[in-house]
Amino acid sequence: MVFKKSAVKKKKENNRDEVSGIELKNNKIDKRLTLGTWVIILGAWYIVTRMGIFSSTLVPSPYKVWTTFLEILENGYNKNSLFMHLGASFRRLFGAMGIAILTSIPLGLLSGYSNKVKSIVDSIVEFYRPLPPLAYYTLLILWFGIDDTSKIILLFLAGFAPIYIACVSAVTKINEDYILSAKSLGADRKKVFFKIVLPACLPEIFTGIRTAMGVAYTTLVSAEMVAATSGIGWMVIDASNYLKSDVIFVGILIMGLTGIIIDFGLRYLEKKIVFWKGYV
Repeated sequence: MVFKKSAVKKKKENNRDEVSGIELKNNKIDKRLTLGTWVIILGAWYIVTRMGIFSSTLVPSPYKVWTTFLEILENGYNKNSLFMHLGASFRRLFGAMGIAILTSIPLGLLSGYSNKVKSIVDSIVEFYRPLPPLAYYTLLILWFGIDDTSKIILLFLAGFAPIYIACVSAVTKINEDYILSAKSLGADRKKVFFKIVLPACLPEIFTGIRTAMGVAYTTLVSAEMVAATSGIGWMVIDASNYLKSDVIFVGILIMGLTGIIIDFGLRYLEKKIVFWKGYV
């Protein structure tokens, strides 16, 4: 009997090691595919500019973009350092997203939990969500001025809707048996919310935050294109006015790379906070 148990245990461990080996092999293949994709893209970019298929004003060479980046890194752009432009953009982005997270999560969870709250909030969100940001940005400037207030409000509105919708969707997907079981064991509404509802909603909440961060970042250019003198988005808009395509490429690459870093940070937080995701 002891021999059979040890044999079964050893077989399970071997199966687990085999699965881990397959996952590790797949991860290596995925990384090679990702690396190969970017090598092809950069190679095609180099070949196109080397052959002169397009004017350097329209498509600058990788070397020109690199030297422009080093120049901006050393001397700044429009008498402001690159880190000052990044700081201005991130101050607006993270300030707006912080407010969006603090307001959309409670309202989203309440809307999913209560039809009365949903009747009040949901219609407002669904009304403004499809609107292009520039459609109401001019109104925000008229109401709140041309400083950072109007820009932060614009980014807040862009980030609020995805998080709110994710929270409402998460609450509606909770298995009611969990809530009924908790209540039958004597849990009050507060314990049900913090022990059942909130943990069950966290995976979708993080998905909503990641989506909202991407939407807000894309809206950043719109927020900085009117009456601004700093920010990565403004730098791209200003460079386009003077046909500085190398600066435009530098700004786009910086926004893309910083966006990847921000998303990586959010996924890392999700992995640490929602450590049970994928196991239950």
